[in-house]
This record gives sequence, C-alpha cells and structure tokens, in this order.
Amino acid sequence: MKHTLRLTLAAACAVLAAAPALAQTGALRTERTLTLELASQIATSTVAACQAKGYAVSAAVVDRAGNLRVLLRADNAGPHTIESARQKAFTSASARNNTQAMMEGAQKNPGAANLVHLPGFLLLGGGVPVRAGDEVVGAVGVGGAPGGHLDEQCAVAALDAVKDQLK
Repeated sequence: MKHTLRLTLAAACAVLAAAPALAQTGALRTERTLTLELASQIATSTVAACQAKGYAVSAAVVDRAGNLRVLLRADNAGPHTIESARQKAFTSASARNNTQAMMEGAQKNPGAANLVHLPGFLLLGGGVPVRAGDEVVGAVGVGGAPGGHLDEQCAVAALDAVKDQLK
C-alpha cells in the first residue's frame, strides 16, 4: 500500500511539474495586438515625422498577422505610396524584421534574394516592426520619402513617440 501511495504521489508531482509546459502548448494562447487608437497614433506620427522633413508619404500600420489596421496618405503623396507602405508593413510584420535590413541581406545572399517572389513582400527600406518588449505586435510601413532609409527614419521616430504605450 505504501508503495502504491508513493507511486501515486510521484505521478501527481510529475503532472503538477509539467502543468506550466502543458499550458503553453495547449490549444489556445494569448496574444497582444495593436488597438485601433495606437495604430492611428503610429500612422499619424509617422506622416508628421516625414512632413517635418518635407516628405509627403503614406503610412500603413498592420497587426501581427500583417492585416491592415490604419492607412494614411499625406496631402501630395503619390498614389503608389499607398501600396508601397502597405507592402512594407506586411513584409516587416511577417518577417519580424526591418525591411531595410532584409533588402541588404537579400543583396548579399542569393538565397535570400528569392524573398522578392513572395506575394506581398516588398524588400525596400521603410518597414519597421512594432514591438512590445520582445514580442512583435504589428509593423509600420512608409512610402514616399526620397529613399527607403528616410522612410525608415520616419517610422522609427513615430515608434519612439509611442514607446511608453508598448510596454
């Protein structure tokens, strides 16, 4: 009887010890995502940062899955900037990386160059992930400045403006 009780207690302890791991691999998990209000603030701040430098741009903010949350097109921004911003945001959210870094990597690595063939991917600077701690919760894409590195600067400035809300 004592042996059976010990085995039962040992099995119960093993199940309890494994419970946190099982909870993480269960059927459901919790994810943080951008609210419409925060996505709007990011887009507005991005357009404003570029306007302050004299650039008429479009800014797109997507959720963690790359779905469009907000799109703003500044006065005088070209019509092509809309799709450029959206695709940069999608690419950044999907790859969880800055599109400028991805473009540079694709230029140096022939295998990575095939990323340009993925539907919706745009390997030009201007896409920046939105992070809450280490977690990517969305991305912002910018199109219309005279260079992707300048698009990226506007996105980074906007994210810096809302960084306290991303904790």
